[in-house]
Amino acid sequence: MSSPCVDSLKSHKHNGNVVTNPWSDLRRFTDARIGLGRAGISLPTSELLAFQLSHAQARDAVSFPLDIDSLADQLSNIPLLNNVTSPIKVNSQANDRITYLQRPDLGRKLAESGRKILLNYMDNQGKATDSQYDLAIVVVDGLSSLAVQNNAQPFINELLSQLNKQHSAWHIAPITIVEQGRVAIGDDIGQLLNAQLVMVLIGERPGLSSPDSLGLYLTWAPKTGLNDACRNCISNIRPAGLPYAEAAKRAIYLLTEAKNLKLTGVNLKDRTQDDVIEHQQQTQNFLIAE
Repeated sequence: MSSPCVDSLKSHKHNGNVVTNPWSDLRRFTDARIGLGRAGISLPTSELLAFQLSHAQARDAVSFPLDIDSLADQLSNIPLLNNVTSPIKVNSQANDRITYLQRPDLGRKLAESGRKILLNYMDNQGKATDSQYDLAIVVVDGLSSLAVQNNAQPFINELLSQLNKQHSAWHIAPITIVEQGRVAIGDDIGQLLNAQLVMVLIGERPGLSSPDSLGLYLTWAPKTGLNDACRNCISNIRPAGLPYAEAAKRAIYLLTEAKNLKLTGVNLKDRTQDDVIEHQQQTQNFLIAE
């Protein structure tokens, strides 16, 4: 006597129908690959092709070069940057993409040519001694040039728009664009620009549902040799992830607190979601009886 499962499997072998998974409705709430269904004992062809497309997009995001000239033009046209010079373009010590992927240490260090560019800028501005910038914004290609190309300009525009509404003015350094860079390269740049805070916007490692995820790393008193414990991070900034307005709100909170407390990293907590936590704590869990 055959079971319903065996009969169902035999039916698939004969007619090729796809069995829909009842969990598939949950895909409205997540990009995770759940409830994919099956065709016989395998994935449906459409789901297999979708996986292969996502995998290819993730690989492409790592290998595609950043269109640095186009990005510089986008950033130059941000209205609220009218008091700052055009973006400064520099490179890490990784000369090409293959070296960058094989030698992460070189991506963390500024090339000598970039160091000279920043030093010359500071000398020309007369800001190499006492005067400080409040914030240096560093845009780095990282592991996804797509993330930077798509999200850096609209996020910075939103960030500056919200900063402009603050009571205290922020003295912002020229935006620096880095090719073949990693997060720690912002420490070199922030130190050379004599900035109190450095904000690194970088393309994060692509996932199978997020090839264009932008990360933000904030560091107080940047200098060469700091580690990740000295930074605060906001991840997955993109329209399909953390929206620009919400990411800017969190960033401004961290910027303000960092300036007040003169620190970032493990000792600085993001409290922008505390009202949500308090509401959840006040709401009775329906599983607990009175």
